[in-house]
Amino acid sequence: MTVEDQSPSHSTDQTATKPTATKPTTSSLSGPISLLTCTQCGTKNRIRPSPKGVPSCAKCKATLPWLVNATDATFEVEATTQVAAVVDLWAPWCGPCRFVGPILEELSREYAGRLKVIKVNVDENPALAQRFDARSIPTLIVLQGGRPVDRIVGALPKTDLAVRLTPYLIRRSPA
Repeated sequence: MTVEDQSPSHSTDQTATKPTATKPTTSSLSGPISLLTCTQCGTKNRIRPSPKGVPSCAKCKATLPWLVNATDATFEVEATTQVAAVVDLWAPWCGPCRFVGPILEELSREYAGRLKVIKVNVDENPALAQRFDARSIPTLIVLQGGRPVDRIVGALPKTDLAVRLTPYLIRRSPA
């Protein structure tokens, strides 16, 4: 996992401790760049997707919460990861989606290094909505090795969602 740039966050409000997902920008062939804010020191780290490893802060080396936005064009590279990934198929007008969004941000912080949250706005990315047959939103697709292994339709409370994701977050030692 490479860090492109960092700049300390001088903000004193609570947003400095939240993972920040920005719209992906593409730079050359190495993939989209996401801006992830460190929950430990507030440093903003520019991260590109990596099929191996997890993002860490350039300043304090803490594991970063991995929450990114993806588009039809950037999804494949974002979904290629060693850790469990949750694809959040959502829309800005959807009330239950606005309930689930902060829960996924919290889970990305709590399970930093074991979970990647990939947010996909279905209004702006209809090919992914169709690919995952998102007839109702929010729809969460759990991926392991880039393949769907679970599907959650509707809004669940944080405790129920954490229980549902737990089997995919357990670190297994190599056989």
